[in-house]
Parts: sequence; C-alpha cells; structure tokens
Amino acid sequence: MANHKSSIKRIRSNNTKRLRNRYQHKSVRTVLKSIRKTSDKTNAASMLPKIFSMLDKLVKKNVIHKNKASNQKSKLTKLVNSLG
Repeated sequence: MANHKSSIKRIRSNNTKRLRNRYQHKSVRTVLKSIRKTSDKTNAASMLPKIFSMLDKLVKKNVIHKNKASNQKSKLTKLVNSLG
C-alpha cells in the first residue's frame, strides 16, 4: 500500500480513469459491431460520422492508438461503400 497522500490519491484517480476508459472503449466496440451487422447503406452512412467522432475522442484520450483508429475508419468506409 502507498504511504504518501498524493500516491493514494493517484491510485484512486487512476482507477476512476481506467473504468471510464474501459466503458468508453466498450461502447465504441458495441457501435462498431452494430454498423458491421447493418445491411442498409443509408443507415450505415449516417452512422459513420458519429463513429469517427467516437474513435477520434478515444485517440485524443490515449485509450487507443491513432493508427488503430485510422485502420478501423478505413475498413468501415470500405464496408459502407461496398453495401448495396
């Protein structure tokens, strides 16, 4: 166990941030799964900007790597364009 007040507070705040990051990451994965299941092109195209925004926020907060977000955006765009 930590001895300093600041380290005890840091442990608490890190735990809070970890839980928040897990929640946000999981919610993005759920939305990604839902767009992959859709077969309607207009619906999927309307969901793209929202998902891109969510991915960018995760990158900004260092939850995921920027290249991973870029790869996911690219794959989703290809998927939506291939729908017909």
